[in-house]
Amino acid sequence: MPITSSEIAQLATTTVAVHPLVLLSVADHHARSAARSSNKRVVGILLGQDNGKTVNVANSFAVPFEEDDKDPKTWFLDHDYIEGMWGMFKKVNARERPVGWYHTGPKMRASDQEINELFKKFIPRPVMVIVDVREDTVGIPTDAYFAVEEIKDDGTETQKTFLHVPSTIEAEEAEEIGVEHLLRDIKHSTTTTLSTRVQEQLSSLRGLQSRILEIRDYLRSVANGDLPINHQIIYHVQDALNLLPDLDDPAKTKAFTVNNNDQLLVVYLSSLLRAVIALHALVDNKESIGKAELEEKEGEDEKKAKNNTPGAKKAEDAKDEKKGDSKDEDKGL
Repeated sequence: MPITSSEIAQLATTTVAVHPLVLLSVADHHARSAARSSNKRVVGILLGQDNGKTVNVANSFAVPFEEDDKDPKTWFLDHDYIEGMWGMFKKVNARERPVGWYHTGPKMRASDQEINELFKKFIPRPVMVIVDVREDTVGIPTDAYFAVEEIKDDGTETQKTFLHVPSTIEAEEAEEIGVEHLLRDIKHSTTTTLSTRVQEQLSSLRGLQSRILEIRDYLRSVANGDLPINHQIIYHVQDALNLLPDLDDPAKTKAFTVNNNDQLLVVYLSSLLRAVIALHALVDNKESIGKAELEEKEGEDEKKAKNNTPGAKKAEDAKDEKKGDSKDEDKGL
């Protein structure tokens, strides 16, 4: 059913909140499928609550799905499996209902619109979430869409398309603790806490850079006339720019400089302390090795001194005579 522009504007304000459990389930689903085919995308059902303004995606399950790489219109989805799994999930948690579906794209496919129409038999307003499971992904790995049928102003035939809506990653306290322990277990044992924090900050800065580049490309396209002006996006960009500090103010510039110098001083002192501790450990190591070598040498000298005494020589001669007598007896036998 076609929707009006006001309904599209209202739908665009809907936020899709994805929980970490869903991301872990999708990553595991893709990892198991990648063992058979690395280029294959996976499809599954999203469970949660839809209150109109927010779609809370708290759980998910995988669905058997096959498609032809050469012909995008040829695909297979097991309906009976969806009904059976939904019946079992409903017995465990009746609050979680199907709210949409996911696939690992990483981009939209030509068959997405047909698959979304199929899911409308189970879900009144399905949300499609594309989860990017690639390791080099920077930023939020989810993109959420709603299928809409736009009415053209010129009176031509309506067109089915996907409307992009904002998505966030949200977690409850129990999920945050579980994810923290999971990340702590998979980190390399030789990685220090400082290097881990620096790596996390670098990843955050790369994500910020990618978002800024997207904003730049969008503004250039609008300025060149390639894209129409969206006042809501312009308002958001203006709000973000208003949050930036005024670096032309001498007081703020001085405050930033002082803070930067304080942090650099801490880094310098930390490096100096690490160097002193390393040298101290080196000296202790050399001292312990020298003591061990000296004790070993003294032990060897004591053995030599004992062997050179007259009593020790007589004992050795007696042993040699006994050995000679035993050999003669053996020959006589």
